[in-house]
Amino acid sequence: MSAVEVVVILVAGFAAGAINAVVGSGTLVTFPTLVAFGYPPQIATMSNSIGLVAGGVSGTWGYRGELRGQGHRLAWQAPASFVGALIGAWLLLHLPPSVFAAVVPVLLVAALILLVVQPRIQRWVRARSEAGGHAVDRITRARLTVLTIATFAVGIYGGYFTAAQGILLMAAMGVILPESMQRMNAAKNVLSLVVNVVAAVAFTVVAFDRISWAAAGLIAVGSLLGGSIGARYGRRLSPTALRALIVVIGLIGLWRLLA
Repeated sequence: MSAVEVVVILVAGFAAGAINAVVGSGTLVTFPTLVAFGYPPQIATMSNSIGLVAGGVSGTWGYRGELRGQGHRLAWQAPASFVGALIGAWLLLHLPPSVFAAVVPVLLVAALILLVVQPRIQRWVRARSEAGGHAVDRITRARLTVLTIATFAVGIYGGYFTAAQGILLMAAMGVILPESMQRMNAAKNVLSLVVNVVAAVAFTVVAFDRISWAAAGLIAVGSLLGGSIGARYGRRLSPTALRALIVVIGLIGLWRLLA
């Protein structure tokens, strides 16, 4: 591994860690970087998943204040992410990449549309709840069930291909939950970390010899610092700015996926 490759992968890991803490989709930086240096796509995916765990830890820790009061809901969502990630990791190891290639852009477009119209949907839900005399901010059993199923589905996607899972989670939670953008972002970091840890462990156990540990280590070092800095500054963004940033990065990611 040349000095240029080391520096570029480190920088890519830093950028991915920062982006994941604030938005998600950091994989769209590190994955193409590894592929550009000649790593086969499957090896790049597995090495990248392992490396980004460190950034997920620092990003989640940076958002720990916004996690207060979300324990009950995450107690349902985290297991859903865990099981979904197991299934997604199995799919990556047994199915050709072409199976999901056509699905990923469609999911990303749908998530971006949901994020854009999310304020209107939340206002509509709030109006219906108030008209029916229900508590607007109460998480009903039906709403929690839908949220858990959506989290499980995103977990499958994340275990298979980690890119943009944060955007999908934010879109799903934004439509279902009466929460602020920053609090949902904190929950997103926890759930994305669960998926990445499951995928990383699965890949290590099943495909240890197919992982580039040098690349994974460089991404881990870079993303650890990037996640901490991303969380520090991301928490200061207004809901509108955070939503706009997610949409912009999502559109860039969509362009890169299609290209």
